[in-house]
Amino acid sequence: MNTRILCLLALLPLLAGCVTGGHYSDDAVVEAARYRSSEPPRMTLYTMINNRSGKGAHSSLLINASETVIFDPAGSFYADVVPEQDDVLFGISPQIEEAYKGAHARETFHVVRQHVPLTAEQAETAYRLALANGPVAGAFCANATARLVQQIPGFEGIRTTFYPVKLQEEFAKLEGVVTDKYYEYDSADLQEGLRKGNEALNAD
Repeated sequence: MNTRILCLLALLPLLAGCVTGGHYSDDAVVEAARYRSSEPPRMTLYTMINNRSGKGAHSSLLINASETVIFDPAGSFYADVVPEQDDVLFGISPQIEEAYKGAHARETFHVVRQHVPLTAEQAETAYRLALANGPVAGAFCANATARLVQQIPGFEGIRTTFYPVKLQEEFAKLEGVVTDKYYEYDSADLQEGLRKGNEALNAD
């Protein structure tokens, strides 16, 4: 067994938040759900951090371009009102973004968000890259996110990594980045949080 495979196997317990998806919504459902924000173009790196160990469990990227989507590579988030195609979540209104954040924050994890302003051209490039990326294998969430960002003009210096916290540290160096952290202290069970969030969105 070569060194690369051994390294990837060692990463799996650390990246348990990155799982293989498999959802693919119909085009008509996606079209009906699209959300176009009046806010300036931006990208937001989400990093889910273990409260006990400080290690990262998942990376994802919100992109506010001609529509607002979340590139959620190998992610576990789902909601009946949020269509998904190849690890891209559609219809990301402020309400859905809050639900996404809340679903990942719980007793054992908190969420770090790093907001980075983009030009309209940069945002559209990021958006197109997310749509073209295709599904991501489990444990490759940070790697896939870093590789996407590297292809945006002006962000070529972002280093690739398999570690969400390392990617977070790369984003911390970017000009204009604004960081916030979000905590909740409900059940440690991610699936329970997703279920409750889905019920709340359906009720609204």
